[in-house]
Amino acid sequence: MKRVIKIADLAQAINLSTIYVGKRDTAEIDSSDLNRPGLQMSGFFEYFAVNRIQLFGMVEMTYLQTLDPQTRLERLDRFFSHPIPCVLIGRNLTPPDEFLECARKYDVPVLMSGLTTTKLSHKTSIYLDELLAPVISRHGGLMDVYGVGMFITGDSGVGKSETALELVKRGHRFVADDVVEIHKLSDDTLVGQSPDIIRHMMEIRGLGIIDVSVLYGMGSVVREKSITLSIHLEPGDVRDIDRLGTADNHITLLGIKVPQITLPVRPGRNLAIVMEVAAMNFRLKSIGQGGGEWLAQNIMDVVQQS
Repeated sequence: MKRVIKIADLAQAINLSTIYVGKRDTAEIDSSDLNRPGLQMSGFFEYFAVNRIQLFGMVEMTYLQTLDPQTRLERLDRFFSHPIPCVLIGRNLTPPDEFLECARKYDVPVLMSGLTTTKLSHKTSIYLDELLAPVISRHGGLMDVYGVGMFITGDSGVGKSETALELVKRGHRFVADDVVEIHKLSDDTLVGQSPDIIRHMMEIRGLGIIDVSVLYGMGSVVREKSITLSIHLEPGDVRDIDRLGTADNHITLLGIKVPQITLPVRPGRNLAIVMEVAAMNFRLKSIGQGGGEWLAQNIMDVVQQS
């Protein structure tokens, strides 16, 4: 997915200093991969990844210094004439005069970092992965319960926010209420967060909007959390409820399956405690231990022996 990013935002996020920006204060990015243009500096421009951010390190800069001024200017002129988004330079290396001359000629932003080239590449790729990740918004809440990213869903008024508030009181961390922005960072990783405008805010019916970070401290909130378990709150009696906990129920978000547990909501039931147990049980299952599976296997052994 192609995104238009501000050069100033890129520089701030990765702690880059600006060498040249010119009139182009934005760049179109569609890949988190970076290109190190060593082959291009040697004159090979076939399969040149012009859509990627270009990264110059010690190898590329040292090679440029070995070229005579005329050849260096020709190679750099051909390189900058392509529609590249921007250029990064690692190790605070000073580019040759022809480098900045061509950057100004074709109005290509040039940024610099004191990081080694490998670390700069890694840091930039992580930032671009988050920026370019597919994203959806879903109604629900998100909590960090014993390290488990718990996506809480259910009809409006079923008690999602009240249960989340009880979990906060019990020492767990709040991520989002009402609306969760879900980002797909990889083929098996979903990260949820709150929209900026309502970050740390929670709506409690009868009280209105409260700021969790102010009432309970910054230790009670977290900006984002990986989604690993979905809890769906269903009012009243739930038919076909999983009594052993062995059913393979899940929801699909951005093509990724997330295990789901359906909890009946009834008066007097402490859902916060049940969710704590669900989180701990989920962690046990993730390492191959589960009470339901153990019981089912024992029953099967008894049946086979009889």
